[in-house]
Order: sequence, then C-alpha cells, then structure tokens
Amino acid sequence: MESLEPNSIKVNHIDPFDDQKPGTSGLRKSTKQFEEPNYLESFIEAVFRTLPGVKGGTLVVGGDGRYGNRRAIDVILGMAAAHGLSKVITTVDGILSTPAASNLIRKRKAIGGIILSASHNSGGLHGDFGVKINAANGGPASESLTNAIYNCTKTLDRYIKIDHSQISLDSIGQYSIGDMEVMVIDGVDEYLSLMQKIFDFDQISSFISNEFPIAFDALNAVTGPYAKRLLEGLLAAPLGTVRNGVPLEDFGGCHPDPNLTYANELADLLLKGDHYAFGAACDGDGDRNMILGRGCFINPSDSLAILAANSHLVPAYQNGLSGVARSMPTSGAVDVVAKQLGIPSYETPTGWKFFGNLLDAGKITLCGEESFGTGSNHVREKDGLWAVLFWLQILAGNQITVAELVKKHWSRFGRHYYSRHDYESISSEVAHNLYDRLIKILPTLEGQLFAGQKVTKADNFSYIDPIDSSVTDKQGLRILLEDRSRVILRLSGTGTKGATLRVYLESYVSSNGDLNQDPQIALRKYILDIDSLAEISQRTCMNSPTVIT
Repeated sequence: MESLEPNSIKVNHIDPFDDQKPGTSGLRKSTKQFEEPNYLESFIEAVFRTLPGVKGGTLVVGGDGRYGNRRAIDVILGMAAAHGLSKVITTVDGILSTPAASNLIRKRKAIGGIILSASHNSGGLHGDFGVKINAANGGPASESLTNAIYNCTKTLDRYIKIDHSQISLDSIGQYSIGDMEVMVIDGVDEYLSLMQKIFDFDQISSFISNEFPIAFDALNAVTGPYAKRLLEGLLAAPLGTVRNGVPLEDFGGCHPDPNLTYANELADLLLKGDHYAFGAACDGDGDRNMILGRGCFINPSDSLAILAANSHLVPAYQNGLSGVARSMPTSGAVDVVAKQLGIPSYETPTGWKFFGNLLDAGKITLCGEESFGTGSNHVREKDGLWAVLFWLQILAGNQITVAELVKKHWSRFGRHYYSRHDYESISSEVAHNLYDRLIKILPTLEGQLFAGQKVTKADNFSYIDPIDSSVTDKQGLRILLEDRSRVILRLSGTGTKGATLRVYLESYVSSNGDLNQDPQIALRKYILDIDSLAEISQRTCMNSPTVIT
C-alpha cells in the first residue's frame, strides 16, 4: 500500500460551534457555514480526537445525498486515514439512510459512524447541512461523548489529514489511502436483508396486489433507492408507486419533512382522492415516517400505539414485546396498550439515545416519538421504511383498511386527541423570553384551573435513566390536568434559522366517549388557554402555527 504522511493544518480558532447545544449528537448548520474554510474539518478533527477506538478501528460513513455530501465524505476519508483508522465503509453515491447506517455499524462491528444529514431540514446551497455521530451500538452518541466533542471544538487549533486522490463513489469498489482500506459497498442490500428477517414479504405482497394500491413519497431524499427496490422490487408494487425517488442535492425543492404541510401532494392524494388505499412518506435521512389511509391521517402517537397493539402479526415480534417507550411529548396512547398487554411502558426525554439505553438493556422492543419517528430493537435509530412495512404487515394480517384499523383500535383502547403546533423561525430572543417567563409562572399553576380542569402538576420535565441513573433535566414545560389531559411546550434545537416553539396538546376520551371529533375542535379549549397563558400570538405576532400535526 502507498504510504502517505499526514499534513497538519493550523486554523485560526474562532470557536465556530459556540452556539451548538452540548449533548446533541452532531452539528447542524447552514450549508454556507459548512462551506467556510476549515469549518467541517475542525468538527471532524474533534470527533476523531474524542471517539473511542479510532486507532485501528472501522468507521461507517454516508449521508442523505444533499449538497456537500460527497465533499464531506472525501474530507472525512483523508482525515480518517491521518488518524489511523484501519477501514472506512462508505456507499455507492455516498447514499446511506440513518437506520441503514445503524445496521451497518452493528453488523460490521464498527466503532461508530458519521452520518451526513440535516434530517428533515431543506437542502441545497441555500439550505442546511449536518454531521451526526453514532456510537458503536449503532445509536446516537451518548451525552458524555457529544459533550466531550463539543469541549474539544473549543480548544483545537489545527487538524490533520492525508491528501489523496478522490475515491470514486460511482460503483462498488475497494481502495486504500495510506494504510487505511476504503470499502464502497451497496448501501441498500444489507438493510433489505434485515427487513426480510423481520417481516413476511409474501403476505404483504399478496395483500397490496389485491386491490390495495399504495403510494410512497421519498421527497427526493435518501429513501428513494431503498423504497424502489423494496416496494416496486421485492413486494412487486406497480412501477410509479415510489414518487420523487431520486435523491437530489436540494431535494428538488422539496422540504423533506413528512407531514401534512410539506408532503402535501401525497396528503392530497390520500385525503382528497379515492384511488390509493395507503400512503407513506419519509424524511431526508430516512428515519421518520408519515402514514396515511384513504381519507385519514395517522397521528404519530396513535401509530406507535397501533403498532404495539398489533405487533403479534409481525414475525419478528410474534412472541411478544418486552416493553415499550415513548418520548415525553408523545401522547399516552401506547401506555394504555402496554397496560392491557401487561408490559412496562417508559417515558423518556426527546432524543433517540434515551431509547438506546433501554433497547441495549432488553427493557423494550418498540419505541417512538411524536415527531414521526418509530423504531424497535432491530437497530438503534428510528426507521421510516421499517414503520411503513410494519403498517402494511398488520393491515395484511387484519385484512382491513387503515381507517377500519384505527376505529377498531379506538373502540378498544379509547382515543387520545392529540396535536402539535409548531411556531417556526421565531426570533431567538422572543422565543426564550416567552419560554423563560412561563418557567417562572409554572409553580403558581398547581391547583388552579386550566381549560376547565384543575392543574395537578406543572413542571419542567426531568428524567432519571433506569439503566445508568444519569439525570437529564429541563426537557419541556408540562401542565398536567386532573382528567389526564396535558399541554407541553418545548423549544426545538433542530432548526438553523431562529427558534421553533412546539406546543403539544392532548386529551383522552374513553372508548365510550365521542371518538370522531376533529382534533383541533376537541382540543380548542386547550389551544386557547395556552395561547393566553404563554402569550404566544401576542409575543410572536403569529396568528396561527406554521405547522399543525
């Protein structure tokens, strides 16, 4: 092998990550910021100085195909060789979904992975870019590791790399950079093999071929190649089932966020048309999902509960679930299912790494977040296409439509009316002033009336991890009411322009109650009272949320 000496490049330290929140699993900024000289390199240097097992280790690298993906892979390869890794596994065209990356890390016994994505944020030169770090278990890096990376970025003043000829990602191949091996593999094969071990493809294929037309929107993001080979190939769905199936650097102008606002073309097909019986979409990096039936949208919280209640129909879960978990803002619908199944249910902070501890310990089998993410113990990330297959499997097992399955579920378990209101791109100062004011008010609310109900608890959610006893606090402002209704507020850190205020509203109705209201009508008193209490419209000058789900 050719032996190349690392070059040491000095940087003028300006702490470019000073507003990156410690504890997050990577870095997400505007594409233009990543284009600045030495910006990407400085963060990757901090990763290689901090990630355990780098010397002689194996690393998985890939991304969602957005603008900057190939350049970033090239940078990482040169720096990985300089830091003494023995092997880097990447993929054809650099395309690798987040759940597929998790599977590769676990299967190839890698020290971790670097996933190049800004998830559901827009792409292109005027969009966003991101670098996400995954650990050896395949899941998002632990808080201790991400804090160490963050602290390293504040002191480093140079990085090292090996200058090398650009590696071709156009096809499968094997290369070397100095003493480091570079494997370019098919990024889809091993993921599809995993799905075939979980689901009964013959049953699903037979079901969708029997007058059950489906539509899938990849939003010109990473899941296109996976979905084409999965749905139109292995499951024999008609050509054209997968829409927007070619990953594009700017996602073709699509905002790759699978919700009713940004995947509106698919939503119109299912909610206003009558041809398709089932629809689904995934986000930029393939870990989120939206599920639709003819004339109906499935709330992500309900989706998790319905999957848990019907899990026995999936071959991989037919022997039962060890437990379930949900993020705190997710509705309690899955808790009701877990109680009837006689299994534990856990409430965690938002962030997949908290599920990872429970999954690694065997405490849970299924988990999910209200932000369109569900997953299981098959990987350590949420998994959009896995969720789509899960839905198709249980529909096939019940020989039922989406709407019929949802009504059947509510008639057994009751309904958690639920909605999330997102106020996007608020001035950071306005958002934090609103939030900080509400924190001060919280202690005065207990025992008072809110939306006609007595407040039983008002706090800023904290969590003691049952596995490692670590404490995570300040995870969201909660107003809990005596009838089990809840209102929650959080500031999101996933955007790059201003701040996003998320308001979560939930009200439970038993199976004997009115199960057929529009959620916005059922939740109207909570919507009005939280707007008044938090002064949302007054302070943001927004008459309505940017996105309602």
